[in-house]
Amino acid sequence: MPRFFIDKEILTDDCVLLTGDDAHHISRSLRMRVGEEVTLCDGEGFDYRCTIEEIDDRTVRCAVVSREKNRTEPPYRATVFQGLAKGDRFDTVIQKSVECGAYRIVPVMTKRCTVKLTTSDGAKKCARWNKIAEEAAKQCGRGIIPEVTEPVSFERAVEMLQKLDLPLFCYEEGTSPIKAEVEARRGAETVGIVIGPEGGFAEEEAAKMASAGISAVSLGRRILRTESAAPFVLACLSYALED
Repeated sequence: MPRFFIDKEILTDDCVLLTGDDAHHISRSLRMRVGEEVTLCDGEGFDYRCTIEEIDDRTVRCAVVSREKNRTEPPYRATVFQGLAKGDRFDTVIQKSVECGAYRIVPVMTKRCTVKLTTSDGAKKCARWNKIAEEAAKQCGRGIIPEVTEPVSFERAVEMLQKLDLPLFCYEEGTSPIKAEVEARRGAETVGIVIGPEGGFAEEEAAKMASAGISAVSLGRRILRTESAAPFVLACLSYALED
């Protein structure tokens, strides 16, 4: 069933009026008709099964048939701190991280990043990144649209990590297995996953993490590409912490 995210404020008297891109997509791209059903999500974890009552090129009026809690969200909130990657690799990280249950993605500017962004570049890319996150959330049935923030410095990322229950600094020199770290803190509500860019982390960055009390974890005997690491860790979390 086609899925769309809506602003909860447009829900009135068990009726929803869709306009703009969503209405155009339903009427023109999907060629849906009166009587067909769509799922609308309020972005707060609730799904609304709706029937199309009226449709034209500009508007689609739907009647709400039922409302239920979305069942796809993990019992924890995982933030991916991803070193900026070149080409379309960062796009892949966003898409797959959303599919695997990430709550938020934070681009991080590290020493070995080959991608350098100005403030204006970051804002433009951020809008595009959030669109990728929205499309991925629709495709996999998420109850929220995970946020992609504007890029932050490595130092700012460390500060943010210190406020989370389970920070996971994924580093090739890490000695603590990720399985042990997750098992030790099963009740964690907030998780941080730190992934380096193509060239990995510099030694001084690893030292800053250690100084902040964040130990380095190992992802196993194989070295993963930067776009593979975050989905791998999210899959580990899902296996260990979800029913």
